[in-house]
Amino acid sequence: MTMTAEQAAQFADVFDRLVTGVEQVLLGKHHVIRMSFTALLSGGHLLLEDVPGTGKTSLARAIAQSVRGTSNRVQFTPDLLPGDITGVSIYDQRSGAFEFHRGPVFANIVLADEINRASPKTQAALLEVMEEGQITADGVTHPVAAPFMVIATQNPIEQAGTYRLPEAQLDRFIMKASIGYPDHASTIRILEGAGQRAHEATVPPVVSAATVVELAALARTVFVDATINDYVARLIDGTRTSSEVRLGVSVRGALALIRTAKTLAAANGRHYVVPDDVKELADAVLAHRLVLDPEAEFDGVTASSVIARVLIETPPPSDRQAA
Repeated sequence: MTMTAEQAAQFADVFDRLVTGVEQVLLGKHHVIRMSFTALLSGGHLLLEDVPGTGKTSLARAIAQSVRGTSNRVQFTPDLLPGDITGVSIYDQRSGAFEFHRGPVFANIVLADEINRASPKTQAALLEVMEEGQITADGVTHPVAAPFMVIATQNPIEQAGTYRLPEAQLDRFIMKASIGYPDHASTIRILEGAGQRAHEATVPPVVSAATVVELAALARTVFVDATINDYVARLIDGTRTSSEVRLGVSVRGALALIRTAKTLAAANGRHYVVPDDVKELADAVLAHRLVLDPEAEFDGVTASSVIARVLIETPPPSDRQAA
């Protein structure tokens, strides 16, 4: 079944109300909030690479509140163990059996703060549950909450004592974004509210967690014309054939671009995807999946500049054909 125009209008209304609610907490960051909800309603996870103090924790908490869900924050450190995230089995002397104690990953929104400070083994434990949506302990499977979204952060400034996420694991994130510092007007508004601590700010719930699951299922029914699929395939081929790229975008990346384009189309009140949806998401969805040639990196080439060039060199289908 394909989404109808009426359903698209309803989807867009809920999406706008979700974004507006979070904007009360994260001022002046309309675009990154839209990207965050696009990732959530696409069933994916978000990687934020940003300096400290830009509102990453506030964003995760506000998203959880707006969908009437639960949120947990995990501060990643070198001594963090996989069980500290997923949970551990503890022997109960009274019952004579092991009892599983759930870790912080059992929440709707999980903020993995400075994920690159934990050991690769701990990183892998989180990325495994991100992919499978469940944890297996002592032969028993424990599904995580629905909806489930990990917002992981990396500090691009301080690299001492960090463990860089391998490219294969970066591929697990549907999108990578940056909050950045607020503009001057937003900074003034933040300073005017300095009497309120960040964790005291609350966002009124817009929908229930169950409704988010339904919206995500509805987004998957957005129509995608064959010309759009062809366009995305040509974009992906462009990243693989670029002389500046050692490893191009995987099939997982291509699927992620289609999934997020469907959600963004619905958020814009359309029941079909147009090329502009793909263009708007290309950098956020694809750039972090590229492995650049070392010489190109030395010359100052970035993954974003490669995606921008591929977009220019790859002609899109006309809107009439895409619709």
